Amino acid sequence: MLNKNKIHLGICPIAWTNDDMPELGAENTFEQCISEIALAGFTGTEIGCKFPKDPEVLLSYLAPRGLSIASAWFSSFLTTKPYEETEAAFLAHRDFLHALGAKVIVVSEQGHSIQGQMDTPVFEQKYVMNDAEWQTLTEGLNKLGALAQERDMSLVYHHHMGTVVQTAEETDRLMAETDPSLVFLLFDAGHMAYSGDDPVAALKRHIGRVRHVHLKDIRPEMVAKVKAEGLSFLQGVRLGTFTVPGDGGIDFVPIFQVLADHDYEGWALVEAEQDPAVANPFTYARKARTYIREKAGI
Repeated sequence: MLNKNKIHLGICPIAWTNDDMPELGAENTFEQCISEIALAGFTGTEIGCKFPKDPEVLLSYLAPRGLSIASAWFSSFLTTKPYEETEAAFLAHRDFLHALGAKVIVVSEQGHSIQGQMDTPVFEQKYVMNDAEWQTLTEGLNKLGALAQERDMSLVYHHHMGTVVQTAEETDRLMAETDPSLVFLLFDAGHMAYSGDDPVAALKRHIGRVRHVHLKDIRPEMVAKVKAEGLSFLQGVRLGTFTVPGDGGIDFVPIFQVLADHDYEGWALVEAEQDPAVANPFTYARKARTYIREKAGI
C-alpha cells in the first residue's frame, strides 16, 4: 500500500523514558532504548531526554544500529515571550538537528500550554487564543519556517492536547493563517482523535501540507475517563490514554490509504507514551511493527 522506498519508519523514545515525567522509565538506558528500536525493526527515532547532546557522539551510537534521527521536539513561546527568545533557541535547535541529518523540525507552541501541568484538566482548562494571539503565533511560525529553510529543512507544526492548537478547528485555522511554503504539518492521529475530531477527515484536508507523521493510537475508554473525571494530560498518560497502532481504537488503514493516495514521502514514527513498567516498550514496539507491516505493507 505505502511505498517502502519513500517512507522512513521509526519509533519515538518516549515509550522507554518519558520526557515530561522522567520517573517513567528512569530505569531504561539510552543504549537499551536505541538497541530495542533497531531490534524491533525500525530505522529511525526522534531525540529523547537521555540522548547525547553532541551530534558526533550520538551518531556514533546510532550508526552501528542502522538508525537515523528524524527530528526532535521544539517548544516555541511565541505567544508569551519576546520573539527573539524563541528565535535564538530555535536556531540552536535547528543547527543541532541539521548536524544529525534531520530534514524537519517539530514545533509546538507552549505559550499557555497545560500539557505539562499534572493537576490541570486537559479538556476544561485548555487555553483559547484571541485574534491578536493567533496573529502573533502565525507570524512567528512563518519567521521560524524561513529560518528552517536556510538549512534546507522544514518546520512541521505538532497539534497537541493541552496546547493552543489542539482541535481540528484550531489546526485548520493554523494552516489557513500560515504561509504554506514556510509552515507544514506534523499529523498525529492519536492527538486528533483524543481531541474528539475525525483524524481521517483532518488528514484529507491537510495532506498537501503534511511532512511528518506520528502514528499514535488511543484507548477510548481511558480518554473518556479523563474527560469524565476532569483529569490532566499527564494523568491520562499514566492511565494509558495512548498506545501503539493496532492496540487502540483507531483504524489506521484509512490513514495509510490517504498517505498512499497522495504519495506521502518522509518519516512515519510510532509514538505512544505509556508507563514502561506497565507497557513494556520493546513488546509494544514489535506489536506496532507487525501491525504496520500487515496493514500498510511496509
